[in-house]
Amino acid sequence: MADPRIIVALDVPSVSEARSAIEELGDAVSFYKIGHQLAFSAERENGLHLAQDLVAEGKNVFLDLKLLDIDNTVAKGVESVIKMGVNMLTLHAYPKAMRAATAAAKDSDLILLGVTVLTSMDDGDLVETGYAHTAQNLVELRATQAKDTGMGGLVASAREAAAIRSIVGPDMAIVTPGIRPAGSDAGDQKRVMTPLEALKAGASHLVIGRPIMAASNRRQAALDIVEEISSA
Repeated sequence: MADPRIIVALDVPSVSEARSAIEELGDAVSFYKIGHQLAFSAERENGLHLAQDLVAEGKNVFLDLKLLDIDNTVAKGVESVIKMGVNMLTLHAYPKAMRAATAAAKDSDLILLGVTVLTSMDDGDLVETGYAHTAQNLVELRATQAKDTGMGGLVASAREAAAIRSIVGPDMAIVTPGIRPAGSDAGDQKRVMTPLEALKAGASHLVIGRPIMAASNRRQAALDIVEEISSA
């Protein structure tokens, strides 16, 4: 019943809340994203423990920690994540970091994802940050660099998915956050698409948070999205 292209973002403050959502979603979802909020929870059991439990239960896990540090630190972090058995890990798509990560992940099943430009940022935000590139140009540059360093995929807005797919070809994963079903509130996301639009544009996986997690019936919200994308 679950569509493995849908990744539900467990953006909640506690593992107990995450487990409640997972139980409610049941077999409607098989892939979960754990990010900073849950991974760094102050509870005795945090999101990193939950990630290993989900792996043991046969679920897929996307660990969204956006690593960036000196080469050796990135490599050691990747080596530790590999032992957890999760499916995906993000790092910022800086060439040196990507080279260190891919070397550390060689011969493993971990899919390394380079984060291009956060979906909460637009051209004006990049100017403020000090970049001379537009969001589109920076995404395309990072895509080329990720392909050249042997990354497993990229994280980007669905609005850039088609351009990325033309650069990286058919095999690399393109994971798109900022997905909003038709009629949903965009919230703090600035570069969004509907699930069906994103898949048609070239996305391989859709990260969906609030449209499912904030729904009065989470399971039904997930099933509605599965139905929406069944033709893609």
